[in-house]
Amino acid sequence: MFVHPDEDTRADGGFQGERAVLVGYLRDQRLTLELKCAGLDAEALARRSVEPSNLSLLGLVRHLAGVEQHWFRQVMAGQDVRRHYRSEEDPAGEFTGAVADPAVVADAWTTWRAEVAFAEQLVAQAPSLDITADAGGAGAAGAAGEEAMELREVLVHMIEEYARHNGHADFLRERIDGRVGQ
Repeated sequence: MFVHPDEDTRADGGFQGERAVLVGYLRDQRLTLELKCAGLDAEALARRSVEPSNLSLLGLVRHLAGVEQHWFRQVMAGQDVRRHYRSEEDPAGEFTGAVADPAVVADAWTTWRAEVAFAEQLVAQAPSLDITADAGGAGAAGAAGEEAMELREVLVHMIEEYARHNGHADFLRERIDGRVGQ
């Protein structure tokens, strides 16, 4: 096992009600990402999967910080903020900039945790999961004319996003030190 069950902070279900289910499963997926990266130094976190891919655990942390920022800050809160790690010159900057530097690692975790905290606060303060983001509005994800997106759909999307990338993290971690997921 990757971690002894007594040391596993994930709930793995048992939630009651729609909001608790969505928030609980997303929290567990976020904790899984941290678990997959635990105990690794900057060199291991930045290690690429296989050529020609630029996929790394550090790149995933940086990518997911940007995904959190996009869906919760930009889409749901309507904030006009510059994307983390990406630019027009380097649209894959989340991954290409994931280098074996302790300062880059520290920044990635600080940024990711700040975006997760923002998202958790936004969701906790939302009067219901029915609140919407205008998909055609400024800073939103969609093109003009698209239907509004409910907070519940964003939460489901985030669970799916983390689940997919945590699968990548399983393979990356196994390649680094042989530890396999649970």
